[in-house]
Amino acid sequence: MKRAAPAPSLKPLAACAALAVLVLASPAALAQEKTLRIAMTAADIPRTLGQPDQGFEGNRFTGIPIYDALTQWDLSKADAPSVLIPGVATSWTVDAKDKTRWVFKLRPGVKFHDGSAFNADAVVWNVQKVLDKEAPQFDPSQVGVTASRMPTLKSARKIDDMTVELTTSEPDAFLPINLSNLFMASPAHWQKKFDAAAGATPADKAKAAWTAFAADPSGSGPFKVTRFVARERLELAANKTYWDAKRVPKIDKVVMIPMPEANARTAALLGGQVDWIEAPSPDAMAQITQRGFKIYSNAQPHVWPWQLSFAEGSPWLDKRVRQAANLCIDRGGMKQLLGGMMAEPKGTVPPGHPWFGKPSFDIKYDVKAAQALMTQAGYSAAKPIKVKVQISASGSGQMQPLPMNEFAQQSLKQCFFDVQFDVIEWNTLFTNWRKGAKDPSANGANAVNISFAAMDPFFAMVRFVSTKAFPPVSNNWGYYGNAEVDKLVADARTSFDDKARDAALAKLHTHIVDDAPFVWIAHDVGPRAMSAKVKNVVQPKSWFIDIATMTMD
Repeated sequence: MKRAAPAPSLKPLAACAALAVLVLASPAALAQEKTLRIAMTAADIPRTLGQPDQGFEGNRFTGIPIYDALTQWDLSKADAPSVLIPGVATSWTVDAKDKTRWVFKLRPGVKFHDGSAFNADAVVWNVQKVLDKEAPQFDPSQVGVTASRMPTLKSARKIDDMTVELTTSEPDAFLPINLSNLFMASPAHWQKKFDAAAGATPADKAKAAWTAFAADPSGSGPFKVTRFVARERLELAANKTYWDAKRVPKIDKVVMIPMPEANARTAALLGGQVDWIEAPSPDAMAQITQRGFKIYSNAQPHVWPWQLSFAEGSPWLDKRVRQAANLCIDRGGMKQLLGGMMAEPKGTVPPGHPWFGKPSFDIKYDVKAAQALMTQAGYSAAKPIKVKVQISASGSGQMQPLPMNEFAQQSLKQCFFDVQFDVIEWNTLFTNWRKGAKDPSANGANAVNISFAAMDPFFAMVRFVSTKAFPPVSNNWGYYGNAEVDKLVADARTSFDDKARDAALAKLHTHIVDDAPFVWIAHDVGPRAMSAKVKNVVQPKSWFIDIATMTMD
């Protein structure tokens, strides 16, 4: 088949490097302290007010470093999957008689950056900021990126200073995992911003307070914000009194720069303007390593798919078409395009995973089988099926979206697919994801290309296939679902025993792969390039990475 055009050349690197110098401090100016400079794929600084945007790149760079959550991911190992561990909660239990009631014991001695204490009141306050419309601190702008990630959480109640009760709308064994996305902001610090804010109504004052809080935030994480310039830079300083001795930062300062274009990031690294870049340009890998930089990658639970629409009139309603698309992607050729920096999927999770199950549909490259399915469905070279995919040009976990999508477009052409793209800015695409395929924001698209984390059952499967996750509740953008799937979801969600839950999830994954509500195109391996002076880097089997434990020469 005809290959898609290769990734853009590096001829513009010198010009890109020159532009990077304009926004980055010179190495000499930073020599007095150990400063780590990071070029992100995002086009803007992820929100700093507690609940980040920009997808999980926001959690990676402004969530986990600045804030804590009740639960967190263990990012300390490169040779084992990341697992959930205690954060600012030390333990949690579900009520034996009422599985909608959870009790969390909190970690004593934790302080927010402003010096105020973390306690049960702070947990209740942070739950209310996204769930209670009557609470003074309720912030509609934080609801979308939070509630969709923990849709069953209903309320929070203080039992004593170090104990809090959380209730869910239905039994939900996934709750502790979901809570890793609820970051704890300082109520006392916000209250000072609110008291100083101008506004005709309490809601106006609250909005102004959150804006002021974002510019001068207070979490309890290993780093504190010292400077914030929208669309330009975020500067963090080490929190030397952080509660976890193993994660007290050795690096004095972190500077984060939004740099969505791969060539610009690569140029900034090679030119010495940054120490770390996300998603380096694939055709620069050899040059990067030859110049002494290190490229880190690892298998991770990260799916790069097309999520398909099941709305009335969608071209994807015929399962034969969905399966044909999965059989027509030349993933080996795409892996070559990416310099080897991807894994070829067999579903949402890989074979051997406890949730993989026994799908009868084998995702592979088989053009003849794909063409046969398309012929049965009534399509041919003379009568192709037209599909439209909404994609981004860059963004969190999006890998190299333009060359990858163009490659898939060319690959699918031989199986009678006429693919069009609607290219929009990443954060806009991510926002549209919660509005759904029936919303005008879809702009006529019947598929969407948004990569997602698959480290837990809700993020990997449930939010895409449950009818309870239809927009705007969560991320079932395509309105996929039926009674059989809902029963499989319920079986998994109400299994509080690990083995029983794994067995239920294996049945769910089997159904999903066989019914193919996605075109599974790639699994990311999270390539990032760093200066050799950055030490103690652990690239976990996770979308996330821990800056706090790194050091610098």
